Amino acid sequence: MLSDYIATVLGAGWISLQLAFISLVLAVVLGLLGALCKRSGSRVLRFMVGVYTTVVRGVPDLVLMLLIFYSFPALLNQWFESMGSMYTVEFSPFVAGCATLGLIFGAYMTETFRGALQGIPHGQVEAAYAYGLGRVRTFRSIVLPQMIRLALPGFTNNWLVLVKATALVSLLGLQDIMFRARGAAEATGKPFTFYLLAGGFYLAITVLSLGVLVWVGRRYSMGVKELSR
Repeated sequence: MLSDYIATVLGAGWISLQLAFISLVLAVVLGLLGALCKRSGSRVLRFMVGVYTTVVRGVPDLVLMLLIFYSFPALLNQWFESMGSMYTVEFSPFVAGCATLGLIFGAYMTETFRGALQGIPHGQVEAAYAYGLGRVRTFRSIVLPQMIRLALPGFTNNWLVLVKATALVSLLGLQDIMFRARGAAEATGKPFTFYLLAGGFYLAITVLSLGVLVWVGRRYSMGVKELSR
């Protein structure tokens, strides 16, 4: 019987991984857009992104999650009702979790990518333009590889924190690994066993992620190491 509970808990780890990866994709997209806006010549864009990063980083993750899951749909439904519409909005825990984590870590990724872009000498971009390279090719061939190398330490930290933050979504009712672990702990009276199992799952993801990201860092630093010799 205990083995059945263990299998159920570990099986829910796939939901946690899906939540983490989808949130990461959204965070990277928002982070890239935010970083480019912060380095743009538009004061309006810089101000808007600055407000976004300041507010998101200043409000607790759980508060934002509850606002998006409970308050935002209620606000939309009140607006639809005032317009005479019978349409209602309701977010699933998974969608609310992805949206919230993507929004939160998009703010952190914005600062990570902005710092990485600032570390790239502007003369390289001007030289690329002088050789006739367009904006897209310059970004893909010159800016992006260097940005990945410079942003990787901050990106790694954000990813590891994001993976652990997925546990918060269980409070919304998502049947992820933490939700199943809590249910198994209450059913069997062995909280230490199942919470330790959940902790081991997150630790395994952390160790695996560090291994992959260290390899990526070495790959993107090969040319730099050769030039420094």
